[in-house]
Amino acid sequence: MKKLFALVDANNFYVSCERLFNPAIQNKPVVVLSNNDGCVVARSNEAKALGISMASPFFKNKLIIKQNKGFVFSSNYSFYGDMSSRVMNSLKVYFQNIEIYSIDEAFVSLDKLIHKDPLNYCLEARFKILQWTGIPTSFGIAPTKTLAKIANRIAKKDDSNDVFDLQSPQEQTNAMKDLPVEKLWGISTNLGNKLRNIGIRTALELRNTEPEKMRKFFGVVVERMVYELRGIACLDLENAEPKKRILSSKSFGKPLTQLEPIEEALTHYTIRACEKLRAQKSQVQGVYVFLKTNCFRVGQPQYTNVLATSLESPTAYTPVVIKTAKSLLRKLYRSGYLYHKCGIMLLDLIPEHYQQKRLWLKEDPKKSAQLMETFDIINQTMGKGTLFYGTKNNQAQWKTRCQKRSPRYTTNWKELVTVR
Repeated sequence: MKKLFALVDANNFYVSCERLFNPAIQNKPVVVLSNNDGCVVARSNEAKALGISMASPFFKNKLIIKQNKGFVFSSNYSFYGDMSSRVMNSLKVYFQNIEIYSIDEAFVSLDKLIHKDPLNYCLEARFKILQWTGIPTSFGIAPTKTLAKIANRIAKKDDSNDVFDLQSPQEQTNAMKDLPVEKLWGISTNLGNKLRNIGIRTALELRNTEPEKMRKFFGVVVERMVYELRGIACLDLENAEPKKRILSSKSFGKPLTQLEPIEEALTHYTIRACEKLRAQKSQVQGVYVFLKTNCFRVGQPQYTNVLATSLESPTAYTPVVIKTAKSLLRKLYRSGYLYHKCGIMLLDLIPEHYQQKRLWLKEDPKKSAQLMETFDIINQTMGKGTLFYGTKNNQAQWKTRCQKRSPRYTTNWKELVTVR
């Protein structure tokens, strides 16, 4: 059966979320900032037109945003995550097979659309998603995932309907002839430079090369890309696999010198990591903790260190992981430094049904699992933080700066939209 895919992308997703409950910022320059309000991570089309570049420091753009009466927001990840879930669940109404690629992107299969025109079907799906969630999307239709990425780029530039069908071989040639090779999905700047060095500057030139030659010089990934650009599907939809490692880390809102607030921050990150661990039905066997100063603060004493350890037995029991993480942090900590960031990584993850048999265990695995299940259910149904661990809560000392964050409209009862 001939393959057919669509890449669905939420347009300027973070900005679209902010505009959803704030009509005053429609058609205005809008930017969303990274953790600690440092860099621009999302821009409206109006902000892009002002020359504001992705990942540029906020302080460099502050004046131009103010001069053009723009709006600035801190990242509101709980809100964005919830809106992403709503968009993806809406997609599942229209498409049986879906691969969630990122918070704002998904590949869908169009193979089983019997007696239906793919273009009109995607137009209908786009309209319904906008109606149900308020989030505008773009659809790129093509016989391979790589071409679907290209089609989606074109769809975003098409103000008429945001859906583009790239099944026609002539349309594919036209789309690739002026597309820089670095703009292809999976081609890094470094790889792009290597391709340019042998005379391959555009996607069309890559398509027209010999696949065997690309395999010899660059490996099977680039060989597959040549076939994908020719309309031969080498990549199918992928099921989400459980992560092999889970990282939880953020920069502190301000530099910290004392151990106690750093411990509290690490505890917070550990709790979040363990929630992700249980959500994918896994257990952890090893814990890795790091602590570091800000390497960009020239003239200040610098210190970076890491420690890792194995657990006595696999677990998803948060108190055990917290205790282990704190023990590692105390060994890492040195007084006399301004610390910028710490974090935890859960290593060697295995399925939750695996139970290692031991004669002596400090915790009963079944009771621990039941307790964590109850803990998670209460926080999911009654609200995040309904149940929490007994640590001192001096978040003001380490919490990430988000002074411009909008209300968490859909995930916090106290921040629901107010209608006057």
